[in-house]
Amino acid sequence: MRQANLIMMSAAMLLAACGGTKDAGKTDQVLIEESDIKIEGKRMTPEALWAMGRIGGFAVSPDGKKIAYTVAYYSVPENKSNREVFVMNADGSENQQITHTTYQENEVTWIKGGTKLAFLSNDNGSSQLYEMNPDGSGRKQLTNYDGDIEGYSISPDGKKLLFISQVKTKESTADKYPDLPKATGIIVTDLMYKHWDEWVTTAPHPFVADFDGNGISNIVDILNDEPYESPMKPWGGIEQLAWNMTSDKVAYTCRKKTGLEYAISTNSDIYIYDLNTKKTENITEENKGYDTNPQYSPDGKYIAWQSMERDGYEADLNRLFIMNLETGEKRFVSKAFESNVDAFVWGADAKVIYFTGVWHGESQIYALDLANDSVKAITSGMYDYEGVALFGDKLIAKRHSMSMGDEIYSVALDGSTTQLTQENKQIYDQLEMGKVEGRWMKTTDGKQMLTWVIYPPQFDPNKKYPTLLFCEGGPQSPVSQFWSYRWNFQIMAANDYIIVAPNRRGLPGFGVEWNEQISGDYGGQCMKDYFTAIDEMAKEPYVDKDRLGCVGASFGGFSVYWLAGHHDKRFKAFIAHDGIFNMEMQYLETEEKWFANWDMGGAYWEKQNPVAQRTFANSPHLFVEKWDTPILCIHGEKDYRILANQAMAAFDAAVMRGVPAELLIYPDENHWVLKPQNGVLWQRTFFEWLDKWVKKAPSK
Repeated sequence: MRQANLIMMSAAMLLAACGGTKDAGKTDQVLIEESDIKIEGKRMTPEALWAMGRIGGFAVSPDGKKIAYTVAYYSVPENKSNREVFVMNADGSENQQITHTTYQENEVTWIKGGTKLAFLSNDNGSSQLYEMNPDGSGRKQLTNYDGDIEGYSISPDGKKLLFISQVKTKESTADKYPDLPKATGIIVTDLMYKHWDEWVTTAPHPFVADFDGNGISNIVDILNDEPYESPMKPWGGIEQLAWNMTSDKVAYTCRKKTGLEYAISTNSDIYIYDLNTKKTENITEENKGYDTNPQYSPDGKYIAWQSMERDGYEADLNRLFIMNLETGEKRFVSKAFESNVDAFVWGADAKVIYFTGVWHGESQIYALDLANDSVKAITSGMYDYEGVALFGDKLIAKRHSMSMGDEIYSVALDGSTTQLTQENKQIYDQLEMGKVEGRWMKTTDGKQMLTWVIYPPQFDPNKKYPTLLFCEGGPQSPVSQFWSYRWNFQIMAANDYIIVAPNRRGLPGFGVEWNEQISGDYGGQCMKDYFTAIDEMAKEPYVDKDRLGCVGASFGGFSVYWLAGHHDKRFKAFIAHDGIFNMEMQYLETEEKWFANWDMGGAYWEKQNPVAQRTFANSPHLFVEKWDTPILCIHGEKDYRILANQAMAAFDAAVMRGVPAELLIYPDENHWVLKPQNGVLWQRTFFEWLDKWVKKAPSK
């Protein structure tokens, strides 16, 4: 469940929320544009969050003088969104929106020497490749492929197109019984029949085609009809594929497994496909964990990729490797950075690799000197940088914090930054944000834990405030300077709550030992860390210890259910979103069995396995007899990672115990809440519950 790649997840969320291609080409669609919302009282609201434009991918022109990027705009009344393309000068000036359509323009890149912009759009009912001039004129469809193109990359010589499209891998009921075309039953014969939020019937494949600038021909499936995924679901995109510098080879990421073998393994590899010989080489066969996201060096001498060592451990240290393409020598180059390497890009001289990574609750940009494998932080401050690209003698990246959503920045190698976009300035100018500070707290085992504290706007230390303990998901996802359109700390602060967000045991950015001290021990030190954070803050005179709440999603939802049976009357209310209530149910219901095997320590029927038995002995459902505090359970029925019956069971248990409870179920949402009106409903229900049971609770 760990957030393996923030960029991939952000892109997936935007694509899902923007909708698919079903409504493409309709002339009666409402054009959704930048909001002119007026905000009263300078406080964040759900409507203000959904009024914000959300910056997507960006691309720098070959001469480094222009930047193209996309923005998604949302409409709560229409309950949908659309995405537009912008172009600006490299210094952020002359920023122009160059598309104004009801379609979904995305994945913009520069082609034909920077004279054209390529992009995907669904003008005619499916996602195809288009081009236009940098001013938005001359829009032209370049492909008419029989299926959606989900991602693409044009070869360095401009003569070939690498693209992603789905291929059918499972026999349907109608295939087996043609006389039953209206039958809806699904016949399952192996595992991985569902994944994230879909019943699996297809797999993404990489295709290569000749590209003459006007269309494609001679299309070849690199996987040659094999039933595997490349890129890998559910997050993989074009970043899992790469051209070499001579345009005759493609490196791709693939886990060549299906069914049960797929469900219990994270062993993906980097393969190199030769366009001339049609032969494929596995260059990471000896490594048994994830190998992903290949990138060739600009001089063509090396290939880099991200690698995890252990099979089945999706939260293993995400390391950076390079291989000398002439000698085959491989090297683990990020040893000096004891955290995950996230996005990365080669320097122009192939002597440096720039990457983002989380350390002590912030995601900064680092420079890795390949001469000695030393790592140096370029940026600093209470921010998260996401994605990084070369920008002449600078870098370009998106940046956000707990007080501001994504904007695009240029970053000089001395660490100085320039904000290039001001997408939501008109909204931020109407808002007052709460102060964010980091505190280091001594844990029960004598270590130091970073805890973020977010205060209400116009905070008065002479007052007493209701306070929320935030429980992070993952369970190995960092509590960094993230910005969320659902779990948004500033909207909680705007409702006059103090938020306590600890980087408890199990989170990356504090060394491998800290990160790994959670697998097989869900009810252990991580829960003690939660109690440390809230108990330390409760000592402050401005924290009302009689008005404390506890909220969280995913593993955070598990934490809420567990704490409900162990909190010793600390809290006045709980909110659990998509949480695990019954661990035995979860072990069999979740689709990615590798996660259950590793993080739970094994199956519940392994009676001689002490780690597994400890895990299942800490299942929240076993402590329901101690539940005595109002609880709100939220879940999406399209969540196949943690099934919605977990929330239903928790709600039923609370009601049968006589505990005040409420259940919010979304039939059409997955592990997240992506539709605008559902998002507003989530926020309203969230605060109505907290206000009723926490804010209005009697204070001594």
